[in-house]
Amino acid sequence: MATSESKSTMKPILSVSGLSVRYGKVEALHDLSIEVGPGQIVSVIGPNGAGKSTLLNAVMGALPTTGHAKGSVRYRDEEVSLLPVERRVALGMCLVPEKRELFASMSVEDNLLLGAYRRKRAGERNYLDQLEPVFGLFPRLKERRKQAAGTLSGGERQMLALGRALMGKPNLLMLDEPSLGLAPLIVKEIFHIISALRGTGVATLLIEQNARAALQVSDYGYVLETGELAMQGPAGELAKNPRVIETYLGLAKKSA
Repeated sequence: MATSESKSTMKPILSVSGLSVRYGKVEALHDLSIEVGPGQIVSVIGPNGAGKSTLLNAVMGALPTTGHAKGSVRYRDEEVSLLPVERRVALGMCLVPEKRELFASMSVEDNLLLGAYRRKRAGERNYLDQLEPVFGLFPRLKERRKQAAGTLSGGERQMLALGRALMGKPNLLMLDEPSLGLAPLIVKEIFHIISALRGTGVATLLIEQNARAALQVSDYGYVLETGELAMQGPAGELAKNPRVIETYLGLAKKSA
């Protein structure tokens, strides 16, 4: 468990307040407020259909055209709720979607280089400075750097999606179900890497079906149910909460 500075004393890098999202007449999120501090790992857990992925898409400005959001999304103390996705990315926000969205026919290395394209286009001379740190986090990617991304295992594809995101040098990394569909040993490895991201200074907002693993690596957690915030608190306290244990951490029980 992390020992970073208390959430209440940190100026948040992300502050979401009064966020509501509708798809037609259906309200997917209602009056939601969350915060992520610099360098923190914050997890959002909850049952399938609770609105977790909708939250990430709303923060990123990537809702489907049928979705309508209202409320405030502040990133590094700047209101970004009306900015397009591209502008939010340029400011240092990055979303790794559940489907990973890799370029299967391209090599591992070329997928990583694409992650730095925004920095190259912005004129950064050292836009490839994250390549070796990424290879340090993911030695398997370095071994397979010339291999087509489509030939990787599920775990390796998730590593590549994370590595590609880190090439853009984000300040806020949002992960949607990073362990989905992976074998238990690979899940353990992925969460070890997510925990190691804290050392890079990047803040992480984690949406995850594996509540136990998510809370183990997080500083703070939120429980989302039917589009509303049901509980929140330091991750270590949530992991000991009887209701959380019964609903999300029971034997052979996973939240989606």
